[in-house]
Amino acid sequence: MTELREHVIVTNENVTEVYEYIFAPWVKAMGLTEFKVGSGTVSALLPQNPALQWANGAICGQAIMAAIDTVTSLAMFTADRAAKGTSSQNTQFLRPASGDDLRIEANVLKFGSVIAYAEAQVTFVSSGKLVAHSTLEFVF
Repeated sequence: MTELREHVIVTNENVTEVYEYIFAPWVKAMGLTEFKVGSGTVSALLPQNPALQWANGAICGQAIMAAIDTVTSLAMFTADRAAKGTSSQNTQFLRPASGDDLRIEANVLKFGSVIAYAEAQVTFVSSGKLVAHSTLEFVF
């Protein structure tokens, strides 16, 4: 994908290519993998990475919020029109993100005419325990 001149609907078949094309190098350096796409939903794995950790070994909140926004942005791209960007993100952290990789699952709750609403959950891969919950709004 050398250029994205028109809106591309994200699917399981093209999610990695779209991700590699549209996001900044520092976002890709977080190491998101294992993308799964459905209508209005995307999930991905955020592996433990020393470059994203506090001194205590937990992935820092800034990285988690960036990963949430990235995965939710891809969920917005499952619609037939392109979002212009995130207008708000509210994230609650329930426990330290240490000792296991993280699964980020984003679901669009409503595609409105101007605003879309979504929520995301961050869980430990092994136990499924909730690490963070986020609500987001995107502008169209």
